[in-house]
Amino acid sequence: MDQTENQEEFKNRVDLTPLKESVDQIREQIGRVIVGQRQMVDLFITAILSDGHILIEGVPGVAKTLSAKLLARIIKSEFSRIQFTPDLMPSDVLGTSVFNQKSGEFNFKQGPIFSQLVLIDEINRAPAKTQAALFEVMEERQITVDGHTYQMDYPYFVMATQNPIEQEGTYRLPEAQLDRFLFKISVDYPSKEEEVTILSGHQERKATQPLDEVSPVLDGEQLRKYRDVIHQIHVEKELLEYMAGIVNETRNMPDIYLGASPRASLAILRTSKAFAAIQGRDFVTPEDVKAMALPVMRHRIILSPEKEMEGFSTDEVIKLAIDRVEVPR
Repeated sequence: MDQTENQEEFKNRVDLTPLKESVDQIREQIGRVIVGQRQMVDLFITAILSDGHILIEGVPGVAKTLSAKLLARIIKSEFSRIQFTPDLMPSDVLGTSVFNQKSGEFNFKQGPIFSQLVLIDEINRAPAKTQAALFEVMEERQITVDGHTYQMDYPYFVMATQNPIEQEGTYRLPEAQLDRFLFKISVDYPSKEEEVTILSGHQERKATQPLDEVSPVLDGEQLRKYRDVIHQIHVEKELLEYMAGIVNETRNMPDIYLGASPRASLAILRTSKAFAAIQGRDFVTPEDVKAMALPVMRHRIILSPEKEMEGFSTDEVIKLAIDRVEVPR
């Protein structure tokens, strides 16, 4: 009887073999160019499988832009890059209507936002008006110009980089903009050993471009199938309560002026399932939830002025919130 039940349980498990093989290939391809940064790579893959946008923060020169270009090559998608500057207008991003003298009509000329993977470099260098132009396309994968709605091709991602807010000539992203990013990934300097490996790889590569080192692994149809598989990952009810408890804790702590929104709860759920899948599991564990809570919430909360003056970081306060919530057994 026990053996029959075990066989039945095995049949009902989600087959993650094709997905896991693709994930291993993506890691291997990115590893040909990017040294270390395993956590960042896994978060990239998790975001892709969760159909979410990514905000990457780090000082210049830590391969933020290169990572986005590599992803576009690996998932076999169209790529465009927009350099945000203080004088950039919304029409420079979305496109504009141009009058055609022959037909006597206005024709819409698409802007660089019309692609599949859009890299926005230094998103915090453009003023709020230009940043607001991204609201609709990031939420609904469409834009509306002059009363006409234009749909984006599948798949569609926005990856944005920003320099630390302390640097000159930057604008703080509004909360509504930040909330549309699934993750905020912080990229640190490499260790000395990793930097030696970077230099050695550059020396051996000689004239070869880094993008020439990688090959496509996924296409849009495969990605759609993998996302369907992610939906089947099992989550216990106790873990749903655990996710909600962590997010709710950020709304009740005196250390936090603005807590995480319900969108954060949904993001933790989606990404925990994807993160479990890329580890080869068809069920979510508390460790998956903890791992996803930090990149999901670090851009969605605002510390109290007192905590900021004391020099606390959002990561430290989020970890405090996680520790205050009892872990399901």
